[in-house]
Formats: sequence, C-alpha cells, structure tokens
Amino acid sequence: MDRNDAIKKIRTALKRRSGKPWSVTGGRGTAWGWIKITAPPKRRTGGGLTPTEQKELAALLGFDKPVHFQGVHIPASHNHWQEYIDRAEGRTPSVVGQRYWD
Repeated sequence: MDRNDAIKKIRTALKRRSGKPWSVTGGRGTAWGWIKITAPPKRRTGGGLTPTEQKELAALLGFDKPVHFQGVHIPASHNHWQEYIDRAEGRTPSVVGQRYWD
C-alpha cells in the first residue's frame, strides 16, 4: 500500500460512514508521506473544523475526545496509515503506528 491508496481508502470510508465528504490529503515536500483529514474548504470556519465536526470526526475515528480544530495529521508510516484506515472503516485498529521521531 502506498500513501495514495491510504488516502483513497480513508476518504471513501469516512464518506460512506458519515454521508458527507471529508478532505483527506497528502503532504508535500518533506511532509510527503503525512496525511491530513479535515473538512473540505467550504465547510471550514476560521480555517478549521467547527466544534460539531471536531466531535464527529473524532467519533468516526473512534476517539473519545474531539480532534484538533485543524483536523487529524497521520504520520508517514504504513502502520499509521493502516491504523487510520481501520479507524475510518469503523474497526478496531489491526496495528497501531509507533512514533519514529524525537
């Protein structure tokens, strides 16, 4: 699986489960492997997610607390990507990505 496959799977799963589109994009340059999940530009207020969407995205990903108003940033590793594919599809993660930086 590559980054683009992970993006497609996460985007598709979130739309299927929520009934609305989410912005799932890959980083550029030195952040190339990172993935960001947020609301599409038309739904962003003040540059980020509304409090309601922070809670909704958190619930879709299986988190108890709202996500950051800027969205969710997924590190560049296969285990992180798979963890968030599982979360977006409503499953318990089959793997959990481990921090690889200082």
